[in-house]
Amino acid sequence: MAASDYRFVTLWEFDATIEEISEILEDVESLPVWWPSVYLGVAVDEPGDAKGVGKVVRLLTRGWLPYTLRWTFRVTASDCPNGFALDAGGDFVGEGVWSLRQEGARALVLYDWSVRAKKPLLRWLSFAIKPIFSANHRWAMAQGEKSLALELRRRRAKRERRLERVPLPPGPAMYSGPLLGAAAALVVLGVLAAMAKRRQSENT
Repeated sequence: MAASDYRFVTLWEFDATIEEISEILEDVESLPVWWPSVYLGVAVDEPGDAKGVGKVVRLLTRGWLPYTLRWTFRVTASDCPNGFALDAGGDFVGEGVWSLRQEGARALVLYDWSVRAKKPLLRWLSFAIKPIFSANHRWAMAQGEKSLALELRRRRAKRERRLERVPLPPGPAMYSGPLLGAAAALVVLGVLAAMAKRRQSENT
């Protein structure tokens, strides 16, 4: 695997049906509403067929690190409510597969995400601070799990015409001077460590 290649496998569990989860995940235009910590903007360029295959979506996303990603995805397969697959392009390229399975009253949601970084910042620094970029993705998915649980509550309350005060989902990470300084320091330390490791390997 190249330094700029990443694979992440995430598992979520909810007290829900896979039909409820599928409805939320396939409603891509609502992503900035219920997952605002990551999805800053979403636009559907092509609607795809009746199952959503061929749908093309443009996105602007961010994690807790101070950079944004501009990318697109095209839905390549759909088996509602059991999941769907997509191909990604833009600041990274690759593919993702959402798989949903019902186990009693629990819905298991598995996301398998394999991408290669194309954004210059990610591509140039991946060899040095890959663990930091990986932690950024894990943070984003953890926020997604919390946000989806809240969206389930909100949609159920609306459907059942119940009055329920559902908390707002977590918002985007806020950056302070110390946080930006710490992030910059981590980048510098990662680069220096990688350079030292490379010199050591060249001398052996």
